[in-house]
Amino acid sequence: MELYKNLNTPQSKEFEQLLNNQLSKTKIEEGKIIEGKINKITEKFVFLFVEGLKSEPVLDINELKNMGLSDKIIIGETIPVLLERIEDKNGEVVVSASKAQKIKGWDKLVEAYEKNEPIMGRIQSKCKGGCIVEHIETGSLMFLPGSQISDKPLKDISHLMNEPQKFALIKLDKVRGNACVSRREIISSFKKEDKAKIIEKYKVGDIIKGAEVKGYSSFGCFFNVNGELDVLVHLQEISYSRVNHPDEVFNIGEKHDLKVISVDKQKLQVGCSVKQLSPDPFEHIDNYELNKIYKVKIIKLMDFGAFAELEPGLTTLLHSSELSWTKKNLSAKKIFKVGDEINCVITEIDKEKRRVAISHRLTQENPFDIFEKKYPVGSVVEGVVVSKNEYSLFVKIQDLDIDAFLHCNDLTYLNNGEEELEKFKKDDKIKVKVLEIKTADQKVRVGLRQTKPDPFDFFKDKKINQTITVKIISADNKGLIVRPEGCEMDFLIKKSQIAINAADARPSRFTGGERIDCAILDLDINKRKVNLSIRLLEEIEKKEALEKYGSEGSGKNLPFSSLSEDLKKKETKE
Repeated sequence: MELYKNLNTPQSKEFEQLLNNQLSKTKIEEGKIIEGKINKITEKFVFLFVEGLKSEPVLDINELKNMGLSDKIIIGETIPVLLERIEDKNGEVVVSASKAQKIKGWDKLVEAYEKNEPIMGRIQSKCKGGCIVEHIETGSLMFLPGSQISDKPLKDISHLMNEPQKFALIKLDKVRGNACVSRREIISSFKKEDKAKIIEKYKVGDIIKGAEVKGYSSFGCFFNVNGELDVLVHLQEISYSRVNHPDEVFNIGEKHDLKVISVDKQKLQVGCSVKQLSPDPFEHIDNYELNKIYKVKIIKLMDFGAFAELEPGLTTLLHSSELSWTKKNLSAKKIFKVGDEINCVITEIDKEKRRVAISHRLTQENPFDIFEKKYPVGSVVEGVVVSKNEYSLFVKIQDLDIDAFLHCNDLTYLNNGEEELEKFKKDDKIKVKVLEIKTADQKVRVGLRQTKPDPFDFFKDKKINQTITVKIISADNKGLIVRPEGCEMDFLIKKSQIAINAADARPSRFTGGERIDCAILDLDINKRKVNLSIRLLEEIEKKEALEKYGSEGSGKNLPFSSLSEDLKKKETKE
């Protein structure tokens, strides 16, 4: 005890120096990787000696075996471990060999990524979207996308499984600790220099003999040239005819000659064409004339029409609007099939746009021309109601495939047109009169009421201010509904036209059924418009009475009318 009471003794100073030297050699810190020496091995555990720790860290022997360190489970062997806790709640040291391996492996991956160096790995297993690759040196697991396995599509990768090979680190997420690698970049990097030298051989206009069909795509076909270069023939460069997919023209393994049409030295790509090795069929377009009938072959059906060939390679468009004179929005798929040969008329030739338009309906006589000749305006024809909407009927005229338009206002003279429309249904047979034919617009308008006597003819021999007798049908706040005698039509006498005196201009004065006289206020035969007025009749009768029975000096013929004048004369004489 006396030794420690006085720290200035030589013994105390010597002990302090020895202790400081020991602590300066070994710096123990949680979260760091330290080296532990195996000093004891049991069936389940491995005991390590770490200088500076008060107790021996323990590792599960299965953990080391799973890490592939079975050969290092020997007394005296050194193993790196991660010091997680210097002392846990039980007073023991907590270490992990697997975590130490992952951290060391991650550091090496980061170093390789920053230096853009390849790493060695092996494909361990498949997963969704690609494969799992194990870093051989550290055992770290990385993701290999399917698109990065090879520079060409591979149906089977069994020959690549568990084989040590180089990979390029293409993405590293330091926050999540994820790594993404590529085998394709390693392969491409070796080929890139060689490919650049190969592409130097080709220039636009060269003919490549015997290129082999390698694969298809929705946008073209891939060919292999002499086993050293893959080139693309775009879908539009396969044929002058319309091609939906390359497999319609080529088979895998076939050989074809190609023409080089583009060389991109930066992207290391060569574009080729098959169709440019044969004459352009459009050069024969001068052999065809506008507005002349030719036989064409349907090669493709679309929602908006069809594509047809005048001759192999010379494609034309048959739009759906040119299929029929009478049917609108007709689908070519319903009336044609691929391979059909039909007659068409060429309607347009555009040499700049290399476009030819044709019409199928022009090969047939326009039914509207036939209709106009057979049933001119004013003709009465029989028809069948084929459809209707909220304001009109469509009537098929006898044997012609034409649907005429019949507006509800042309159904009747007497009732409301919309109410009359409700009486008709599909397949009703009716007689109609042709009112209008527009051949250019492909429209025919007909009327039903025009086939019957027009009640408005009652007013043909009438004129404004003429008096007529009417029967009151009903009365409401707007006025009086009246029907002239000898006419089947009803008319409205407005409230303001019932009487001169505003107090008498009351529709309620009438109960209905009365016969009264009124005058014609307005009349337009062409517009079928007439206004009736009781007030006008009163004004006319008043005017006539004044003209007949009185004047401005009214009262001169009454007794004593001249008395004042006689008296004046008498006074003058006196």
